[in-house]
Amino acid sequence: MAEAGTPHDPYAALRDGSYRWFIASMGLVTLGLQMQGVVVGWQVYDRTGDPLALGLVGLSEALPFLALALFGGHAADRMNRLRLCMASTLGLALCSALLWGFSWQFQVGPLAKAVGPIYGIIFLTGIMRAFYRPANVALGTDLLPKELYANGSTWRVAVFHSGMVLGPALGGLVYAWRGPVTAHFLVMALMTGGLLGMFAVRYAPRMVAPRVGSILQSLGEGLRFVFSRRLLLGAISLDLFAVLFGGAVAVLPVFAKEILQVGPQGLGILRAAPAAGSVLMGITLAHRPPLRRAGRTLLLCVGAFGVAMIAFALSRSFLLSLLALAASGAVDNVSVVLRATLVQTLTPEHMLGRVSSVNQVFIGSSNEIGAFESGLAARLLGLVPSVVFGGCMTLLVVAATAWKVPELRRMDRIQ
Repeated sequence: MAEAGTPHDPYAALRDGSYRWFIASMGLVTLGLQMQGVVVGWQVYDRTGDPLALGLVGLSEALPFLALALFGGHAADRMNRLRLCMASTLGLALCSALLWGFSWQFQVGPLAKAVGPIYGIIFLTGIMRAFYRPANVALGTDLLPKELYANGSTWRVAVFHSGMVLGPALGGLVYAWRGPVTAHFLVMALMTGGLLGMFAVRYAPRMVAPRVGSILQSLGEGLRFVFSRRLLLGAISLDLFAVLFGGAVAVLPVFAKEILQVGPQGLGILRAAPAAGSVLMGITLAHRPPLRRAGRTLLLCVGAFGVAMIAFALSRSFLLSLLALAASGAVDNVSVVLRATLVQTLTPEHMLGRVSSVNQVFIGSSNEIGAFESGLAARLLGLVPSVVFGGCMTLLVVAATAWKVPELRRMDRIQ
């Protein structure tokens, strides 16, 4: 924290050259993954016409991610974090190459409508992400002094969501213009660029304490740490259950095709809208000092996310739908920054990989399992009622968290 009277420097973290290369690399990987999400989503729905098939895409990625994320966190605490980031990014690039090769090889014929190989490649992508995410978070923390954690988190989230803005829009446009083969090739190129960017990062690995006990004991230590900190557990759980029920990203292809009737171009714009709102909010936060009354702000922002999802579900206007999604992204950015700063601040450096992996398991559960829940609920309840139900459940989660974790509600500035 800066001393009282010290001018706030919104670009402090970006003045470090290695950190600039780090977030540039992360931005390219994010851009590729988000573009890939739109392309795969439209490709699967175009082949099947089934919203549950979209949910199975999320499940295919979630199962290996959730199974291996804790091991990825252990690896991030025991290995060179930069090398682990590079190896997992190479794996993501190879997965994108497989998607490109499958789409190019089987444009016609009996496999032209097959989705099983796509699920298999997405399964491999989930494995790579299980190691990439904890190493990426821990490496970003290693590159900065502690007083710049909040500023670094703000810019990292802003760059991440910038990729989420450009990736879906670019994916939808390229898919509509040249089809999935060209789109997957561009994703592969972006992943390769992200890998090359990591070679410019100057990183001195921290000393690793000798291993005591087994890998399972090491993983248990990370889990016990999170579950022993009610403030940390409350903030992570809030994201888990709110996004698990409230997200609607997985069924956006159905909204784009059946309700709003805007095609793959419109789908890309819809997918980009939450991130656009998030980027604008991120730039605003970067130019402000750390938030006061952070706990109450976190709860209010997650509640506003649920309201925005309800508004999106009920909208029949493309513009109104975009505004609702942009609002959801803006408030989600605040909660992501606050939670990331809390994790970095409360966690000892030697446990950061494992605690980050626990956090990623919660986030992965809310996003990927939430995608499966969205597809299943859309089939059982109908598309619009399922999203309205999810938004209402998000509001109930906020109320329950505020009641059960009063220290989160009373939390002021994160220090």
